[in-house]
Amino acid sequence: MINYFLSHTALIFLPAMLLSAALTGITHSILRRRSIMDLPNERSSHTIPTPRGGGWGVMLALLPFWGWATWRTGRLHDPLEILLIGGVVTLMAISWIDDRKGLGPGPRIIAQIIAVGAVMAFLPHDLSISGGILPLPLDRLVATVIWLWFVNLFNFMDGIDGLAGGSAAAMGFGLMLVSLRHGPSQLEAFRGAMIIAVAVGFLFWNWHPAKIFLGDIGSVPIGYLLGYGLIRLAMDGGQIPALIIPLYYLADATITLLKRARRGERVWQAHREHYYQRSIQSGRSHGHTAKTAVLVQLALAIFAWLAEIWGWWMLLPAIGLVVLLLRWMARPPVADLV
Repeated sequence: MINYFLSHTALIFLPAMLLSAALTGITHSILRRRSIMDLPNERSSHTIPTPRGGGWGVMLALLPFWGWATWRTGRLHDPLEILLIGGVVTLMAISWIDDRKGLGPGPRIIAQIIAVGAVMAFLPHDLSISGGILPLPLDRLVATVIWLWFVNLFNFMDGIDGLAGGSAAAMGFGLMLVSLRHGPSQLEAFRGAMIIAVAVGFLFWNWHPAKIFLGDIGSVPIGYLLGYGLIRLAMDGGQIPALIIPLYYLADATITLLKRARRGERVWQAHREHYYQRSIQSGRSHGHTAKTAVLVQLALAIFAWLAEIWGWWMLLPAIGLVVLLLRWMARPPVADLV
C-alpha cells in the first residue's frame, strides 16, 4: 500500500509542480495584460501594484490530479466526492467575482455554507469529530463551523509574499505524513502530496518579492480542500494531529479576531493586525517572516506525525512552538537569529 502511494507520488509530484508553475506564469501574463491588479492601500502589506488571481494556475493544476486520484481509488462517482469538487468550483466562481468586483460577506459565507454543508450531509454516519461524545446532528454542526472558520482563516492569512503558498505546502506535508500512518486509505495522503506540489510551483512566482498573489480564487478553495482533509482526519480519530497541523494559522487568526471583536471592530473587514503583518510592520522582510512561519509549520507537521505514535501530549511542544513564533512576530527584529 505505502509503496504504491510512494511510487505514484514520485512520478506525479514533479509534473504537478511544474504544471502549477507554468499555469501561474500564464495567469500572471493574462492578468497583467488585462490590468487585473491588487493596488496597495492602507490595509495591504505590499507597496506596488501586483496581479491578483494566481489561484487560477494553482487550482487548474491541482484539480486534474485530484480527479485522477479519486478515479484511481474507484470513488469518482461517489456523491461525496462529486459534491466536494462541486464545492471547489462554486467557491472558485464566487471568489473570482469577489476578486474582480468585490462582494460583501453575505454572498461569500452563503456560498461557503452551501459548499461545506453539502459535503457534510453525505459523510458516513459512523464518522464523528467528537469521537461519539456529541449527538450526530450537533457533531456535524460543530464540524461545519470549524470547517467554515478554517476556510476563512486561510483566506485571512493570505497577506504577505510566500506565506499562504508555503503554509499550504506545510499543511499538505502534515496531511500526507499523518495519513500515511493513520489511514485508512492512501487517497488523503496522495491529495496532501499534490497540494504540496502545486503550492511549491506557485511559490516560484509568489516568494518575496512576489510577482503575483493567490487571491480569493486560490486561498478560499485551497482552504476548503485543506479543511476537508483535516476534518476527515479528525473524524477518523486523528483529532490531535488535525489540531496540530494548522495550529499556527488557528492561533494567529483566532487571537487576532478575538482582539478586534473585543474592541468592537468589524471583524470581517481587511486589516493589518495579524501577527505576521505586525512582523512586517516592525521591519522584517516578507521572506524572513514567511520562511520562519513555514519552518515552524513543517515542525508542526512532524509533531502531528509523532502524535500518532506518542499521543496527545505532543500538543504541548506544538503549542509552545506556536507561542514562541507569535511572540517573535510581535516584537521588533532586534538580535534576530533566524
